[in-house]
Amino acid sequence: MKERLQVLRQRTRAGAHRRFRQASPREMLAECEREHLSWMHRMARLTRRQCEGELVVIEPDEEIVFTRTLPSVPKVYAPEEWARLTQGRTLHELGPVSTVCGDWGLALSQGLLGRRRVALLARERLAGEVRAVEFLDCAIETIDAVLALAGRYARAAQEMGRSDLAERLAHVPARRPRSFHEALQSLRLLQAVVWLSGHYHVGLGRLDQYLWPYLESDLEAGRVDLPGAEELLAEFFVSLNKDSDLYPGVQQGDNGQTITLGGLTRDGRPATNELTRMVLRVSRDLAMIDPKVNLRISPRIDLELLELATELTREGLGFPQYSNDDVVIPALLAHGYELEDARDYVVAACWEFIIPGRGMEVVNIGAVSLPAAADWGIRAGLSAGEGFDGILRRVAENIAGQVEDLAEAYSRLLLPPAPYYSVLMSECLERGQDLSGGSRYNNLGIHGAGSANAADALAAVKRFVFEEQTVAPGELLAALEADYEGHEPLRRKLAEGGPKVGSNDDAADTLLARLFEEFAGACERHGATPRGGILRPGTGSAMYYHWLAQGHEGMREPCVGATAEGRRRGEAFSANLAPSPGVRAGGPLSMLQSFAKIDYRRTWNGGPITMELSDTVFRDGESIRKTAMLVRTFAQLGCQQLQLNALNAETLLAARAHPEQYQNLIVRVWGWSGYFCELAPEYQDHIIARHLYAGV
Repeated sequence: MKERLQVLRQRTRAGAHRRFRQASPREMLAECEREHLSWMHRMARLTRRQCEGELVVIEPDEEIVFTRTLPSVPKVYAPEEWARLTQGRTLHELGPVSTVCGDWGLALSQGLLGRRRVALLARERLAGEVRAVEFLDCAIETIDAVLALAGRYARAAQEMGRSDLAERLAHVPARRPRSFHEALQSLRLLQAVVWLSGHYHVGLGRLDQYLWPYLESDLEAGRVDLPGAEELLAEFFVSLNKDSDLYPGVQQGDNGQTITLGGLTRDGRPATNELTRMVLRVSRDLAMIDPKVNLRISPRIDLELLELATELTREGLGFPQYSNDDVVIPALLAHGYELEDARDYVVAACWEFIIPGRGMEVVNIGAVSLPAAADWGIRAGLSAGEGFDGILRRVAENIAGQVEDLAEAYSRLLLPPAPYYSVLMSECLERGQDLSGGSRYNNLGIHGAGSANAADALAAVKRFVFEEQTVAPGELLAALEADYEGHEPLRRKLAEGGPKVGSNDDAADTLLARLFEEFAGACERHGATPRGGILRPGTGSAMYYHWLAQGHEGMREPCVGATAEGRRRGEAFSANLAPSPGVRAGGPLSMLQSFAKIDYRRTWNGGPITMELSDTVFRDGESIRKTAMLVRTFAQLGCQQLQLNALNAETLLAARAHPEQYQNLIVRVWGWSGYFCELAPEYQDHIIARHLYAGV
């Protein structure tokens, strides 16, 4: 890495850019009320005022510019008016449209002036439709705001004597980029304003696809060579890390700033190109938390590409995360996605599959607590003297009830207008409809959390209570009620002697698959939602592995107490698809074989197998190749998603004891990566526990 890039990286990690941040937040309420602005107009005015309020920052050594100086997004409604506006409705998380992906290729190729022309033509065609005209006027206002911001940057660059930079900023994002460099600069500004407008979890989609034509043209014309292109890409990636402390999330780093590489093109050809490999190399060498890299693969994937991806994994960043096209694309097709769109899927914030530019899908409306369902079924069934089939019926009823509760709440979903985000989508301007009103795909995703714990609990009851009859129902119920206090021999029997998910044991794995079948069935029976979509069940957990176990103010249900696999109250559940905490799995292959038994065509909202590997696994070239072969085996077994985490448990313990010495230590948390020393203690503890019980 060149010295200039090292300086940029170190300066960004040190937060030197924060000195430019403005102390006083902008205020918009008086203006909005004075002019009696509608909600749509308020959101457009927000984008405009945010762009106007940004200070121009150009560091002397920067080739790709934009440094955010406004640390917050102002409110457009007073609290009492906001309460009236949203009364009786469900807001998704923080409220604004989030966790969708723009059609960045379209926005680059047309430029904002091209998108403005599209809006004007639609306005002329829809002149008699009041709502359409209002939306299009607001979209045009946001376009003009971004163009004005770029113009101020261009003038400042010219005043600094940076005529080359000034020329680029005068051309983009207004027009189609003429080079790879201009494409990166345009993308930086276009995406930054989405965050400034109050949206979050802003993914960058298939970066190696829509940027490749610009790079390919430059390489063929000799305007840039590969090292020069890598330097530009590295600076772009550094810039994405500048504002990450301002982005909302459960923890810092949970910002959904993802990219998706490889896979197939929309017409079915292999999509991997030189930029795919370049992204992996640059991410490996930079070792920063953004962007989070996802790699689409298939059982026929080139092993050399997987070896390069494994070198990135070795850095301990927790990515790339792998998605299996041979599983994901058929599942999307089975649920109403068009073939070209299914081939074009990207990973949203963590692992959920969405279509760039065409999806207004809310991929996380909450989680079904599978441990709660299993626990309720076990306690109620044993208390009623029922057999194991009766317990399973109760589990299914509980899962269905949780699904209906979540769906009922989101039947009242209210999404605020998003005029600027709409500019970046494929069909909003063309139809004269804001993104908040829906797009081609409008499905709702639900996570199925704590699956291994739930399956292990059911497997233990089936074996010890019903098959071997070595544990009496009353004894187990008393132990659960007492949180195993005074029942330690029984707890150890359940925790250490029962069948466990992750060891390729059908006694547990069959129940794991059964849980997801019941979950999928409940979603399928629900049918269409009021927004015209369906429910998408998934295998991920997000933060719920912690919230469902220890409680959280945002949860509808109380936390789960002691459970029948020997877990005590308050202990965390497994994250995503992984063995229950404390369980020593049979090894990587056994884990993959266990989770390959899930029907991913029905359970299709995403959620990775999460595997912890000792850093010694990556010690030499042969080990790298073996790990790459493990990834290919994951695809060959028909699994859906895989996340490999490489770290040393001793390093984690040392970082917790001496955080000042480990400020750059990065770990994978659930569907995102963050700096270990910036995480809350409960997440640090869970990550340490995962690595202490790593399967390899």
